[in-house]
Amino acid sequence: MANSGCKDVPGLDEESFLYFAYGSNLLTERIHLRNPSAAFFCVARLQDFKLDFGNSQGKTSQTWHGGIATIFQSPGDEVWGVVWKMNKSNLNSLDEQEGVKSGMYVVIEVKVATQGGREITCRSYLMTNYESAPPSPQYKKVEKETSHCLSESGKSPLQAQDKNVG
Repeated sequence: MANSGCKDVPGLDEESFLYFAYGSNLLTERIHLRNPSAAFFCVARLQDFKLDFGNSQGKTSQTWHGGIATIFQSPGDEVWGVVWKMNKSNLNSLDEQEGVKSGMYVVIEVKVATQGGREITCRSYLMTNYESAPPSPQYKKVEKETSHCLSESGKSPLQAQDKNVG
């Protein structure tokens, strides 16, 4: 993933990559905990995917105390999220935060559409081997705090996809 497929994206250089966030990393405070280089890039839509909440291997997270966000392929659906421009020096910390080493999530490359209609390629994450579960109280709080990130539907990215949030 040397250039994240974004050579033509203004402001992106060889030391940067784009990350599509759809869950707790919608929050600036959350993404900056371990990834200080993250800079808001844009709001974007991931087509033919759906947001879900669940627990890896059916085990409730001790951190979140309920279902945590993931995405899965679902023709006709869409997921709204935030694209962060990040320094490649944060790749390991982002992977660690997402539980890649433990096998909780895997890295995927996705094409998202900006609100202006431009398609860009980003890094994202997909939970493996999970069982659906209601979103945790913390995710409900994330929904309330992301109201500044409006989708075309006029709802925050989480609210636009999950009637159980908020």
